[in-house]
Amino acid sequence: MKIWVDADACPKAIKSILFRAAERTGISVTFVANQWLRLPNSPFIHLIQVGQGADIADDEITNKCEAGDLIVTADIPLAARIVEKGALALDPRGTMYDKTNIGQILDMRNFMDTLRGSGVETGGPSSFGQRERMKFAKMLDKFIACS
Repeated sequence: MKIWVDADACPKAIKSILFRAAERTGISVTFVANQWLRLPNSPFIHLIQVGQGADIADDEITNKCEAGDLIVTADIPLAARIVEKGALALDPRGTMYDKTNIGQILDMRNFMDTLRGSGVETGGPSSFGQRERMKFAKMLDKFIACS
């Protein structure tokens, strides 16, 4: 089991939680990004830097992840792709995506995207704070304990 991180848009607080989890558990955590990231020197923490372009990092994660892996991403279409492969996705806000809920979440995302495309103001996500960090950490610990 490995943890893959869609790292370009991953909040700094979530990266810190993942750094500590990798050291504590010895689980490999790989950050995939279009740009170079400063990561702690650890045998458990890795960086794959991919080229610029839409979905390059998503394609890399999808190609390398395996069933049973965890992918940290807020990208719902990426989450849908990896769930098809038997992996799980965890949103930085603490929502776990799996086969039971990804279809409905993807449909809602596409519906909202259609609304935005037709000019409807749908608002953005709520602020990211301590509550979201705690929910993420709790779900990450739950995933690690069950693996």
